[in-house]
Amino acid sequence: MKTWLITGCSSGFGRRLALAAALRGDQVIATARNAKSLEEMAAPFAGRMITLPLDVTDAASAKAAVARADEAFGGFDVLVNNAGYGLFGAIEEGTPEEYRTMFEVNVFGLIETTRAALPVLRRKSGTIVNMSSGAGIAGSGGAGYYNAAKFAVEGLSEALAGELKPFGIKVMIVEPGPFRTDFLGRSIAMAANEMPEYAASSRRHYRETNNGNQAGDPDKAIAVILQAVDAEAPPLHLPLGPAAHAIAERKLAAFRSDIDAWRDISIATDFDQP
Repeated sequence: MKTWLITGCSSGFGRRLALAAALRGDQVIATARNAKSLEEMAAPFAGRMITLPLDVTDAASAKAAVARADEAFGGFDVLVNNAGYGLFGAIEEGTPEEYRTMFEVNVFGLIETTRAALPVLRRKSGTIVNMSSGAGIAGSGGAGYYNAAKFAVEGLSEALAGELKPFGIKVMIVEPGPFRTDFLGRSIAMAANEMPEYAASSRRHYRETNNGNQAGDPDKAIAVILQAVDAEAPPLHLPLGPAAHAIAERKLAAFRSDIDAWRDISIATDFDQP
């Protein structure tokens, strides 16, 4: 039996993962800014799922939630950094109020929650699951700020994997493609300053036409995450769904093409040997 601390459980993957873990007999600390929204979900599990308020943008809130989880269950084995949302819009369209707020949740909130949880995880040699996205694999027009936030999650996670390996802590970056959650609904903000110059790369039409029509089955995605967490050797990168895999394949091919085309020139940059 594992014990999970999951952020952002009010909807989407966070809520589904909390339920799936509890249904298989694990203990779950489900968190959200408004913990009352989680009480109905937790009620059937007779204390195996507890709910706690956690605003990831508040370091004190993260520390308090970790302390209460440690008190309730003697720690936890798995931290899932799921809380976050997307911001769509061209780089020129975005404002500091929009993109800095998104970074506070998606990047700095993840950092604060992870830092608060590490003393517990080092004691229990657990697992950190950081929810990224296909947008964390490759950038695309109209999603630059969201790309940048998820790229930060990817880099931080890779560094964490190296730092925490001596403690037996595993790190996994989950990179979903389009799944039929409410991500394109309540979990996406659009840059308010819509500029006609960027109509060709706008994600507004994508959001309007794909919300609720995504091909991915979120319950199947959750089953894969559970299987990976249980694995003796979980992957560092876990793209989910055919779209995410296609993004990864295109990125690898383009990266390889650039490296090969410019190899001889770009590596000839050391000082000449006497």
